[in-house]
Parts: sequence; structure tokens; C-alpha cells
Amino acid sequence: MLIEFTVKNYRSFRDEAALSMEATGASTLKSVLIPYGGMRILPGAAIYGKNGGGKSNVIRAFWLAVQFIRNAQKTQHEKAAIPVVPFALNDYSASEPTEFSFVYTLDGIKYWYAFSATKEKVYAEWLYHAPKGQKALVFAREGQEFSFAEEKARRRLISQVVAENQLFFSVACTMNDVACSKAMTWFREKIYFSRDYSDIPRQLLEYSNDSNMLKAISDYARAADVGIEDMKFEINSKEINEEADLPANIPEEVKAALVQFMHVLAETSNNSETHLKMGQVTATSTHQGKNKDGTSHMFSMELADESDGTRKLMAIAPAIESVLAKGGLLLIDGIENGLHPTFIKLIIAKFQNKNTNPYGAQIVFTTHNTELLNMELLRKDQLYFVDKNNDDGVSELYSISGFSTRTTENVHKGYLLGKYGAIPNVEIAEVASGGKYDFSNAEKNLCFSACAGQNKNVTAKEIN
Repeated sequence: MLIEFTVKNYRSFRDEAALSMEATGASTLKSVLIPYGGMRILPGAAIYGKNGGGKSNVIRAFWLAVQFIRNAQKTQHEKAAIPVVPFALNDYSASEPTEFSFVYTLDGIKYWYAFSATKEKVYAEWLYHAPKGQKALVFAREGQEFSFAEEKARRRLISQVVAENQLFFSVACTMNDVACSKAMTWFREKIYFSRDYSDIPRQLLEYSNDSNMLKAISDYARAADVGIEDMKFEINSKEINEEADLPANIPEEVKAALVQFMHVLAETSNNSETHLKMGQVTATSTHQGKNKDGTSHMFSMELADESDGTRKLMAIAPAIESVLAKGGLLLIDGIENGLHPTFIKLIIAKFQNKNTNPYGAQIVFTTHNTELLNMELLRKDQLYFVDKNNDDGVSELYSISGFSTRTTENVHKGYLLGKYGAIPNVEIAEVASGGKYDFSNAEKNLCFSACAGQNKNVTAKEIN
């Protein structure tokens, strides 16, 4: 489980931004909380904010850090730049390191991992764990100086092959460091990111042998579109033994690379014969319609003919079902894109209910869906906002828990009125429909309140 993620000097976040999944003492919806030791962990967090305010940068920061941690030992050759993106709207942040840190648990053990880096090199890095309940150092690093509390001789040897643009954490895992490998499992197996619906064919191939996952994808499709009666998947997987078996429409340079790759596989594999598989998947949906004579009939449609919302739900279905079945963390940027608010509630409700979420899975998502602010499904400490200062372009991530709010306070109304910030500064213009629009007194009061929340001066003349 994720307990806390922090980032500093990344894109619009010049200063440290922290996303904490530790619950406050709020008395509402206690049943949704995940117990860990003496703590209570949130099963989800919703991040709100205006367009361009920086809320997507929270997900981007998480994604970048995780991808770098997973692959730094493979991608970072001698001259490879570290893919950090520092804050750009001043004259000093570009030369300062970007910082990422994670506090999380896996198999009952708590871990603390962090690193800071510029595009050129890693400045600092450390990993702690608590296998016996007490926080203990695995390794710490300042530049190319390393320190260890245990297995010192072995880890010193590992440190000698770690380049300044690589992570010790990633390299140590390739050398079977037990503590590092256990800590890495969370990053490699427990974190999921939502995928675009253009990825559906590849996902179907990935899960071609998993009948339960294919059924889940089909169930989500039917839930998204009341007209879909059933989904059928035809998956053709062909073994490629030699160049002659490759499809004719593959460019020659790609064909040559595949043949070379097959030879390498054969030379390095323990098997006497190694094959590549090329897969093709066809997904069709079945809809009920009526013929000219009024009789009912089932008609097939290609996946490409389905709505964006249906395909979006099908695309994220594997990640949702996987994380709920195994535990872990799912991150979605713009959860409402293409989806009806009802289905957003359906997804979130799965994480908020212990019957559908027995392994303590978590979801973190960005959204503009204000219906979730009615506090029927989420707790107040599950609500985060990102706002950007127009003067310096700096984004700030903060929780509603930082505000003095009554249990009965209408959060939905307060957000729309600007009490918590993170809403756009929109001028209310006249609406003409054959004449001037006549604002009601209630609408005028709403305008005054909203503008007051944004420290804007609006006169009655401007509204009238």
C-alpha cells in the first residue's frame, strides 16, 4: 500500500508536494479504511483542480519516478540523460535536483525509498525497511559515496558498477540483492497506470489465456453500453520459426531485426528451439436489433465502432480487476474522460468496499467530477486539490483536511464557490437570447460568493 508520495522541483511543482494516504481522525465512512499497524490507510484519493493547474503533474511525477526505478539499470547507458523535468519558470530550479520519495508497505513490511537527480546525475538516494518493526537502513547514497548497515562487502561491490546516472536500487536488484529485490516488487508488480483504449488489442493478447480477465473486460463493456449483449474475442497466435513465416507486409529492416532477435533467443535459451509468437486479436460486440418485419435479431459490431466511453472502460478494466484481485495501486489521469459519472462511481465504489476490495487495493485519480464531492462515497481526507499561482506559475497540492470544515459542511457547494481554491477564474458574461439574460437573485448571490472566494471585485452592474 502507498502511505505517502512526495515530489519536488518537477514540472509545475517547484516546492515539495505531498500526497498522503494516511487517514485523519474523521468519523465518517470509517469502514472503508485499510488497517495497517496502528494506522488507517485510505483506499483512494481524488485530485481536483482547474485546467492547467498542475493536477496531472502529480500522476506524471509518479509515473516518471516508477518507470525510472523499474528500468534505470537498462536505460541509463554512459551518456543517457535522466528523464527529469524540473520547474522551468525561474532562473535556478533547472540546476537543482528533482526529488521523489515513497513510503509504502508490502507483505506487512514498511519501506521508505527516495532519490534526487538532475538530468546529469543522481545526487542522493536511500532505502530503509522495517522487517522487524524498526526502521533500518538498507543503503544510503550522496553522489557516488555509499553507506550500508548490513551486507557491506557485497553492496560495496555493487556500488562500484553503479554509474552516476543510475540508481543503486535498480542495479542491486539485477545482482539479486535480497532486501532491494523485495522492496522493488512493489514498484514492478503492484503499481498500475490506466491505459488508452488504443491499447485494447495488445491487452487482449496479454490476457488471451486468462478467461476470467476476458470475462471481466466483457462485463465492463456491457456495463458501459446497455445495448451490448455479449463480447466475443478471436485471438490468433502464430509461431514464427524462420523468416519465411513472417507476414509479407512487414518492412525489410523490421523483418531483419526480428530474425536476428530469434537467433539471439535461440543462442541464449535453454530450450533447443525458441519461437516468437505474432498475435492478432479481433473483438466484436453483439447488439440486439429489429429486422424490417419486426423480429428481433442479434447483430455484430467491430470494437472500433463502439463509443469512446465503452472502449475507455474496457481499456481500464484489466488494471482495475488486477489491482483488486492482488492488491496494489492504480493511478488514473482524468478518470471521467469518456465515462458517465455513474460508471466513475461504480469504479470508486469497488475500492471503497471491502467485499470487492479484500486485499486493500488503492486508487488515485484526477478529476473534474464535482458529484463526488457530496461525501456519499468519499471521505473528506480523500479529497486533494491542486492550484497554481498565476504570479509565479507554481502549483500547490493540498488536502481539504487542511481547512477548518464542519462535518456537515457542503463541500460540493464550497468548492464551486471557491472556498478551497483550485477552480478557474472565469468572468461571468452576458447570455443573449434575443435580449439580455436576466440573472435571478440567487444566481447573483452565487456569482458574488464565487468571486469573493477568488478575491475578485465584481459589481452588480457587471452582473446585471
